[in-house]
Amino acid sequence: MTLDETMAELEAAGTAQARKIYARHGAHEPMFGTSFATLKVLMKRIDVDHELALALWDTGNFDARNLAMKIVDSSRMSSDDLDRWAREASPALSCGSYAAALASEGTLGVEKAIAWRASNDASQNLCAWSLISQLALRDVTAPDAFFADLIEAIERDIHTAPNLLRSNMNRSLIAIGCRNEALRALALAAADRIGPVEVDHGDTSCQTPDARSSIEKSWAHALAKRFGSPAAQEQKRDLPRRRC
Repeated sequence: MTLDETMAELEAAGTAQARKIYARHGAHEPMFGTSFATLKVLMKRIDVDHELALALWDTGNFDARNLAMKIVDSSRMSSDDLDRWAREASPALSCGSYAAALASEGTLGVEKAIAWRASNDASQNLCAWSLISQLALRDVTAPDAFFADLIEAIERDIHTAPNLLRSNMNRSLIAIGCRNEALRALALAAADRIGPVEVDHGDTSCQTPDARSSIEKSWAHALAKRFGSPAAQEQKRDLPRRRC
């Protein structure tokens, strides 16, 4: 598919209702309001097309960028590409977590998590914690000490962090607690000390998950399915940016 063909299909599939929903979740114009079900259909037709993905991204359109992250070749994303996409990604809905997922698929995941946490750019800060969640669940090579240090950082900073960052940090604590038994114990202890995490989700139905109960439910489900951990179960699934 050409860029023009793809953009025409995205626009034709967009709806005013979806635009309203996406806007409530923080998405900004330009956008068509294309459903994620339609994006998945297009992804299956296109499969992987790196050049088309780059062109879609450069349109700045919210829907086009979400599709771009589904069809891009993550192995061809340079360090600078990852930085730019994380910086330009919308925090709305899946866009920011898709950008983080890209970084988790290569060899630069831990490096980018550290750099984006230290960045002065708010979008990269958000992507850092989404990336940490992906690394905890899917990167078997990342050392436990890296995640243990992050548990300490979450406990120290979560209640004073900006609103959206609190949400991503809370989800990272849950993901780290799903990695293995040792980190599960550390994350549960930290969750108890942290207590409830207040996040303003605006005019949406989103709720902040309780870290302890989320970790325990994930472990119960994984063990019932005969996986060694929730992370082991996640690693058997398709990539998050291509399945959702």
